[in-house]
Amino acid sequence: MKKGIFPILILTFVFVLGASHGAFAQGGFVGPSQSSTTVAKALTLRDDSYVTLTGNIVERQGKDKYLFKDSTGTIYADIEDHKWSGLTVTPENTVEIQGEIDKDWNSVEVDVHTLKIVR
Repeated sequence: MKKGIFPILILTFVFVLGASHGAFAQGGFVGPSQSSTTVAKALTLRDDSYVTLTGNIVERQGKDKYLFKDSTGTIYADIEDHKWSGLTVTPENTVEIQGEIDKDWNSVEVDVHTLKIVR
């Protein structure tokens, strides 16, 4: 019986010690973020280019399609339901979207990865 408890105590100690020192914590990059670009510039970028845009979502165009606008123009944004993260956004809200340019034969849109309200 004593032989069975000792390994359990050791494993418990290692787990508690590791967790308290962040051994099991997940982190990410902390530093300067990618600077925001404009819709006009985004429309000229290559497919799969990563962009950060600041502006307004002015209208819903379909299930996941929205019209995004800044001072330089408009672009379609593909925002899946789970990307909203519980946010309620109106056309009056200034938002920041981050995602990838998705170019097809005759259209350009942003496949949105993250969205946050700026003001």
